[in-house]
Amino acid sequence: MEQQAILAIGIFLLTYSMIIAEKIHRTIVAMIGGVLMVVLGVVDQDSALHHIDFNTLGLLIGMMIIVSITAETGLFKYIALLAAKKAKGDPVRILVSLALITAIGSAFLDNVTTVLLMVPVTFSITRQLRVNPIPFLITQILASNIGGTATLIGDPPNIMIGSAVKELTFMAFINNLAPIVFVIMAIMIPIFVFLFRKQIQTTPELKQSIMLMDEKEVITDRKLLIKSLSVLSLTIVGFFLHQLLHLESATVALAGAFLLLLLTGEHAMEAAFTKVEWTTIFFFVGLFVLVSGLVETGIISKLAAAAIELTGGDPLATSMLILWLSAIASAFLDNIPFVATMIPMIQEMGNMGVENLEPLWWSLALGACLGGNGTLIGASANLIVAGMSGKEGHPIKFVAYMKYGFPLMLLSVALANIYIYWRYFM
Repeated sequence: MEQQAILAIGIFLLTYSMIIAEKIHRTIVAMIGGVLMVVLGVVDQDSALHHIDFNTLGLLIGMMIIVSITAETGLFKYIALLAAKKAKGDPVRILVSLALITAIGSAFLDNVTTVLLMVPVTFSITRQLRVNPIPFLITQILASNIGGTATLIGDPPNIMIGSAVKELTFMAFINNLAPIVFVIMAIMIPIFVFLFRKQIQTTPELKQSIMLMDEKEVITDRKLLIKSLSVLSLTIVGFFLHQLLHLESATVALAGAFLLLLLTGEHAMEAAFTKVEWTTIFFFVGLFVLVSGLVETGIISKLAAAAIELTGGDPLATSMLILWLSAIASAFLDNIPFVATMIPMIQEMGNMGVENLEPLWWSLALGACLGGNGTLIGASANLIVAGMSGKEGHPIKFVAYMKYGFPLMLLSVALANIYIYWRYFM
């Protein structure tokens, strides 16, 4: 067993270092790491399959299909252009509007999908105003990870936590996380304005050009818009009620996706399936199998025991350790593989006598989601924005982003620290 544990750690660390190095696509690396766990006998195929969280995968696929069909209607472009006109074409007010839309969209669509929709719209507005798009994109990265923290479906780490802990419902995420997310966003907005106001000045003529654009023209298919909004509304209601209906969140998302496909016909199905980010889905599959090697060989339980020894099993100290460890680690490692490793560790703490695990789960969610803002590689949404911006000829540099992202991440986690102490331990 000792030999298998060493082998599991070796495969895990090698895979992790390759993911961080970014020389080979992370999906290929994660899948090869997972396959090695099975081929080298660390876990058998049945155990590996048992560890793949199909609820997380189903939820992601369902939401990707719904949003990809809705995006075809031009709805998201319409919302962004309307916000720009309400801001009277003023770049600073547009920056704030787009940040708020990104935060709200990230809470109810998921942050990866939201930035995929927002970045092209941002570029079309900044081109019109002839201002630097980078401040807009940095604020949207930050807003997407903060907003995505608020709900079960907002950020992949939350999807994974909600899937692993059945009593943490859609409403439980909102009740426990939305209040602090609201506070953090309220504090961040004035900071965004202060940091970027001088970088995004434009002329009155260019402001006027935004006011002359007709937002109604971007709605391309009104019939499809009605169908999409109806199904999206039904799906979100389904998330609120999924515990009462005794349904998993993946079932709700997939039911919504296939209802929308039924209403739109076969021609939409091919296009919708090509828009699903299969690279992200397989990245998750590889990670789940990779972590299964650490669970099955007892490494996770040893880490849990070490953490309990360090904090003496005190719930407050353990919560703070998880919050800050998650935040700092998630800044430098993609938060998805980190959370995949932490979930079984917290579950193991429950088996070892830590009675109330709930503050630990909220600490993990807040640390991982907010910590993802620390660097460009901290979360999937960051990498997607950076990739899309690079293609447009505006590369976001690692250090240039970190100059803003890391201090603001530390501020948001400090606020989360106060909130956890006040809400669960006062």
